Amino acid sequence: QVELVQSGGGSVQAGDSLRLTCTASGDTFSKYTVTWFRQTPRKEREYVAGISWGGARTNYDDSVKGRFSLSRDDVKNSVILDMASLKPEDSGVYYCAADERVSPTVSHDYAYGSWGQGTQVAVSS
Repeated sequence: QVELVQSGGGSVQAGDSLRLTCTASGDTFSKYTVTWFRQTPRKEREYVAGISWGGARTNYDDSVKGRFSLSRDDVKNSVILDMASLKPEDSGVYYCAADERVSPTVSHDYAYGSWGQGTQVAVSS
């Protein structure tokens, strides 16, 4: 498994952009699918987007499609989630997760063995 450390996030106005970064250590990061989830007090942790090992495939939840973009840099062992046109409903704690056994479309959080520490995103109207 890999160890994941997140950075980025913060408080912004609706329509603004933010970048979240997930950086890994401990194993060959390039063989891992990396997925982002978010959690709010009113909802269970929900799938946001995922990127396959090698970056060939990405998948987005319909709620963020066209606004969020995933990329990865396996030299830097990082995956970046660029979030644009943010809405208040995008607010929550964002987690990156990684596993080498799943595809980026897998939305069940229990399928992922490595997790970041969580990053707060707050979008005000």
